[in-house]
Amino acid sequence: MPAAFKTVAVVGKSDAASLPEILDQIAALLRERGSKIAMDPATAAAWKGKPDTVAELASLPAKADLCIVVGGDGTLIACARLMADNGVPLAGVNLGRLGFLTDVPADGAGAAIGAILDGDFAPEQRLLLAGSVRRGKKTLISALAMNDVVVSRGAVGSMIEFAVTVDGEFIYSLRADGLIVATPTGTTAYALSAGGPILHPALQAIALVPISPHTLSNRPVAIRSSSKVEITLVRGQDARANFDVQGHQQLEPGDVVHVQAAPKPATLLHPKGYRYFGMLRQKLRWTERAS
Repeated sequence: MPAAFKTVAVVGKSDAASLPEILDQIAALLRERGSKIAMDPATAAAWKGKPDTVAELASLPAKADLCIVVGGDGTLIACARLMADNGVPLAGVNLGRLGFLTDVPADGAGAAIGAILDGDFAPEQRLLLAGSVRRGKKTLISALAMNDVVVSRGAVGSMIEFAVTVDGEFIYSLRADGLIVATPTGTTAYALSAGGPILHPALQAIALVPISPHTLSNRPVAIRSSSKVEITLVRGQDARANFDVQGHQQLEPGDVVHVQAAPKPATLLHPKGYRYFGMLRQKLRWTERAS
């Protein structure tokens, strides 16, 4: 077992009946290798055993050398934002639906996680976004996003109007339901349903994807990941900014949403043999090669 995995955080979030059983399997593998087990209170409550450490989720990155997420992509995304600053890699066991990020199937969790613990894995870094909302000189919210930062109209509002600049250069004013600023990871999430491109995770790029633009010539644009994006709300009621749909801020005209690459990426550990396009082919049900 690699010495780097002396303490492993296990985070489980799912209403699947199999969650306790999967936690048992993972815990047994960790005990066999002499790893200490750290869990957040909710995961510890779902497990019949007793972890070595129970701590709030926000405290786990400082205690762990690896984070194993058992659940869906949303849980892994929340953990990735916490773990990135400490450089803690993540592996995900899928108990959700699609599972673009939690790519270890539940029925093969034992073998796959065992191999990862033994150092047999394919590491991959994923870009994160650092976003904030400023009103004048005041910062209202700052948050990381692994998928996207979205500026959008509210549930009862009409189209909003906003101005977009990249690296200080004015790009356009846009009337639309909103704008998605997506990482390559996020291009298979909301941005995909809005007609955006799929960017390979190895690309150092960010996608700007309008949501139902009033003018159809406003198309998705890919920019370099070192760019700084500013979105200024010009007019619109009940507009808001959200970060991975897990952090929100109501917007007023004149508010500016700032987005740029975060200083540190998230690191995912995939099972050996993982292929990005193979994953897309399976999840998006693309046609297999003709025989």
